[in-house]
Amino acid sequence: MIDEATKQRIQNQLGDPKLASHYLKPDQMPWQPTEFPGIEMKLLCRDEARGMSTILFRMAPGAEVPLHEHTDLEQTYVLEGYLEDDEGRCGPGEFVWRPAGNTHMARAPEGAFFLAMFLKPNRFVDKQPGFAR
Repeated sequence: MIDEATKQRIQNQLGDPKLASHYLKPDQMPWQPTEFPGIEMKLLCRDEARGMSTILFRMAPGAEVPLHEHTDLEQTYVLEGYLEDDEGRCGPGEFVWRPAGNTHMARAPEGAFFLAMFLKPNRFVDKQPGFAR
């Protein structure tokens, strides 16, 4: 049961588009190229002020994300294929998270499709902009 104060707050928010839920249909969104060969993305959510983003990625077989540092927590859930780096391998239905300061190269030898969430943008070692769409 929703109390009266909550009902009123919800009613007040309905007129404010900034507070509305945002429903997406990712399967109907076009893939966007990234700066890196063989890697495409669908930006699902971005908060520019905080640097947070949620992105669907598709990596072609053999594609590689160059050496980069995670400036804050990064979380990845693999849907298809495999992501690997020098620390391990993550496959379908598996999840990996990396703390701030983790530095690695991500590879998809057989291709991969995954959902990634970043609290802040990555810092690329060779100064590449990196997923800045």
